[in-house]
Parts: sequence; structure tokens; C-alpha cells
Amino acid sequence: MNADLHLPPYAPRRVPLIGHAAPLVRDRLAFLQSLREHGPIVRIAIGPKTVTVINSPDYLQEMLTTKSRHFSKGLLFEKLKLFGKDALPVAEGSQHLTRRRLMQPAFHHRQVNQYLQTMHSTVDPMISAWQGMGPLDLKTEMQLMTQNVVMAVLFSTTPDRDTGHAILNSVDTLFAAALRRALLPFPLLERLPTPGNRRALRASRVMRTAVGEVIAGHLANPDAYDDIVSLLLVAGQADDAPLAEEDILSEVTGLLAAGSETTAVTLTWLFHELARNADLERQLHSEVDTVLTDEPLTAQTLSQLAFTRRLVNESLRMYSPAWLVTRRTTELVRLGDMDLPAGEDIVWSPYTLHRDPALYSDPLHFDPDRWLPERPQPPKGAFIPFGAGKRQCMGNEFAVAEATLITALIASRWRLRPVPGPAVRPVGAITLHPSALRMTAEARTSVGHHQGAI
Repeated sequence: MNADLHLPPYAPRRVPLIGHAAPLVRDRLAFLQSLREHGPIVRIAIGPKTVTVINSPDYLQEMLTTKSRHFSKGLLFEKLKLFGKDALPVAEGSQHLTRRRLMQPAFHHRQVNQYLQTMHSTVDPMISAWQGMGPLDLKTEMQLMTQNVVMAVLFSTTPDRDTGHAILNSVDTLFAAALRRALLPFPLLERLPTPGNRRALRASRVMRTAVGEVIAGHLANPDAYDDIVSLLLVAGQADDAPLAEEDILSEVTGLLAAGSETTAVTLTWLFHELARNADLERQLHSEVDTVLTDEPLTAQTLSQLAFTRRLVNESLRMYSPAWLVTRRTTELVRLGDMDLPAGEDIVWSPYTLHRDPALYSDPLHFDPDRWLPERPQPPKGAFIPFGAGKRQCMGNEFAVAEATLITALIASRWRLRPVPGPAVRPVGAITLHPSALRMTAEARTSVGHHQGAI
């Protein structure tokens, strides 16, 4: 190693052989939060592996925008190839650019506005079905709901509840395997017939079967569909050759996984916070009772749900679903006054960034009004729930519109009340989800509500 390089310092309390693995395994969220006090960029050791943690929004902006060409997606995204080895969320270089250009039109804001009625017609019966269901596992309910929205809007199909559960369980299993392999990167273990590896293999088969059936339906009756699966089936690559069947399978699988999980946990946290704050709940009910009518939902309707949107933004800030993100240097690169060698693994946490008291006043207080235009806004790069730069999630408008609509529709009919149980705490899995959140849906009988026309 060149002695002239200015490398980031190691965090203290590095233990021989295991490095910082013990606190990372014990409480990964608290450990990452603690690294902020050691500077804007710091190294940790996980066994023999060195990982650089970035805590500074300035360094992040530099890495994700002006110097993005020096970085690949990194360790976590390599492991997410369990869903499809070349799918857009994990693709690199020219292949990523080609696939992104191919699918970007499906997520343009004009197209997202046209999805609102399908979102509504998909979600409304699921919300109605809560009548008499008893305590709800809220995360599961939200996952089923957002999963069905993705399938209805992008794949023109909606599974029954049992099939939806099977897909959902498979997504959870594959996400858990990817995170486990990223945090404890021992490639040999990935090839052994361990119980976890066997579960991941079974989950992959379930996902591929479900997605394969969607694609087969489109192939059997191509004129009946106009959606992203149809787009992929007729798409050409840079050499004008059609996409291979395996590529289409990977893209659809990747969209299904990425498009449902993050929005679901955002909604789960949102209703957890509403149940803790009656004033916020009253403001939400007042807004939806005013804005939602028997007229069809439109983009104009959504724009009038300003407080609802602020609730979504504050949930994305305080409980950033993609709490851990990775990159890897492809060559020696300097960030700020620090040098990062080629092959260096990088991580950062939107969860810890969004809770930095230097960037947000009273950051642990859930305050949707911090997003009012007259309030001071965080500096550039300090709010990145969907990433930044050329790898920013192209489904960000879709996700925010979906979350805003679902929040409003639920609030127009129900009050969600927590079931007594252990304290709810954040868990840093592949997304940041509650440890457990069971709630009962109480009909809003004291005021009228609008179900809206479909």
C-alpha cells in the first residue's frame, strides 16, 4: 500500500481476528449510529475484511454523483443477485444503462398518474376485507397490498391471498439470505447445503414459478396486455437481439421484490406513529375527509393530500426502509481528503444519516411538518431514501404516490389501534421493519368517510 495515501481511520475497539463483528451482530443499527462520532468517514473490520462507512452527506453526494463512475454497487447488491443475476437493481455499467432506459418510461410521472385507478381498485377490496378479521399483522398486510399493486399495475395480474403469501414468504427468505451473506461474507458457506441455503433455494423456485406463470400468460395472449412484461417481451438489446427468457424472468422478479417491500415497511411505520399521536391522526382524517370524494382519484386529488404526503416523507426519513446501502471502488479514488483503494467495500446508512442531529433538529421526533416549505430544509444529500445520482431508484415517484394513496384510503375508513404486546423496535433486516406490530382496524363511525369511485 502506498504510504502517501490518506486512508480513513479505523473505528476504536477493533478486536483481533473478528474486528468489529461482535457489536455489528449484536445491534447493527446502534453500532452504525455510534460510528458518526468518529468522523465523516471511518473504517471498520469484519473479520479479515475492511469496510469503509460514510457518514457525511457531502461525501455521499460526491460518491453518488460526480465520482459515481469509480464505484460498482458493492457487496449487498452482489448477494441480491439471488433474485436475478442481471436484473436492473443489481446490473452494472452499460447493461444497467440499457435496461434503465428500457423500463424508465413505465415509471415516468405521467404514466404513474395513469396507474392511480388500478392502485385504487387493487387496494380497496383488501382494505374492506379487514372488517371482522381481528388483529392484523400490519407489516404482512401492507406487504400483500403493495405486492398486489406492483403485480396489478406492472404485470396485469393479482394473485389470490394464498399465492400472495407464498410469494411474500419467498421474497422475505431471499432478502434475509442476501443480507446474511453480505454481513458475513464467507463465499464457501454459500455453497454448502445448510438449512438457510436450502430455504433460499426453495424460495427462489417459488418466485421463479410465480413469475414464469405471469410471463407464460403474456406469451399465450400477447394482445391482451399492455404493461411492463409486454414491454420486456418485445424489447431489443443494444444488438437488437430480443431479451433472453432468463433476462425477462430476472427483471420481473427483481421488480416484484424491490417494488413491494420498501413501500410496505414505510406504511407500517407510518401507521405505528399515527397510533402514537392522536393530533397527527386527526389532521390526517380531516384532510382525507375533505379531499376524497366520490369522484375518481386523479393526480390532482393526490396533490391535495399535502399532509398525507408529509407523513410519507417523515416516515421515509425516520425509518428509511433501505437502511443499509453498499458500493465498491473499481479503482483508487479520493473522497474529500480521504483515499479509497481499488476494491474497497463501502457502506452507508440512510437511517443513521436521517437521524443526524447536525442535519435535522430533534431528529428522533416524528414531525411531518418539518417538510413544510416555510421550514428550514435539510442540506443537499441529507435526505436520500431513494438514493441519488444515476443509480437513484427509478420507482421513487411510483412508491410515493402508492404510499400516499394507500395511507389516505386506509385513513378514510379505519383507525388502526395497536394490540398490547412487546415494545415495537426497529430491526435492520434487508429493510428496516418493526420487530412486531399487530393492530386492530376500528371503523370510523364518528365521521363520514368516502370510498371514492373506481
